[in-house]
Amino acid sequence: MKVNRSNYYHRKKQEALIKLGESKYLELKVKILKYHKLFPMYGHRKLRECLLREDYKISRKKVLKLMKELRIKALSPKRNLSQSNKKDNKYPYLLNNLNITRVNQVWVSDITYIRVGNKGYVYLVGIMDVYSRKILSWKLSNSLNIEFLKESFSEAVEIYGVPEIFNSDQGSQYTSNKFTSLLESYKILISMDGKGRALDNIYIERFWKTLKYEDIYLNYYETLKECKKGVNKYIEFYNKLRIHQSLEYLTPDEKYYGLEKQKLKVA
Repeated sequence: MKVNRSNYYHRKKQEALIKLGESKYLELKVKILKYHKLFPMYGHRKLRECLLREDYKISRKKVLKLMKELRIKALSPKRNLSQSNKKDNKYPYLLNNLNITRVNQVWVSDITYIRVGNKGYVYLVGIMDVYSRKILSWKLSNSLNIEFLKESFSEAVEIYGVPEIFNSDQGSQYTSNKFTSLLESYKILISMDGKGRALDNIYIERFWKTLKYEDIYLNYYETLKECKKGVNKYIEFYNKLRIHQSLEYLTPDEKYYGLEKQKLKVA
């Protein structure tokens, strides 16, 4: 008929709805939402595996399409909290080939974020003793400022004494003169991760992953108050009860205080 085929358009129908039927289609959406709430870190591949285990015959692409319709996606790190201020002083990394043999020899610190309900993010700073993996201090804040870092550090020093070396990334909170001058007032050696070297602060990075997978992602806190209570409970568990293979199956508290293996008091 001498009509260019580019003038013709195919109007896509809801294939999933046609093939599965409306009730089955809605049932799948409900299931995907259920698994997304339980495992917010799962992408479409793992969500499909969950559905296959319930005998749903569904392709990976179909799960991805339903996720887009539901406007959900896997929870993964997006925010970069390590933006440095070019005007601030940077310090060399001091932990290369360092033999860490005692408590308070090296402390490490980092800041991460936690999503709270649908209201946004809160920020969590932690300070860890590398030798024992004990979390010495932590603070939550709804704003990313230097004050909650200073409060956390001062609390750790008041309870546990002064470290020989303090290591962090090159985020502006850590390179700020307000914080580095505080460290220098205690004659602490300042160490900072090299640019682009994520593994330099691996000790506390591993803790963040453990905290999020064993607590945050499972509980999905709705408010700052709930989040604070939950994080406090988990860190108590982590320090006192969670044994570590790298510590010869001691808990961080046992390693820090030089204790023998204790009977774990589990309710």
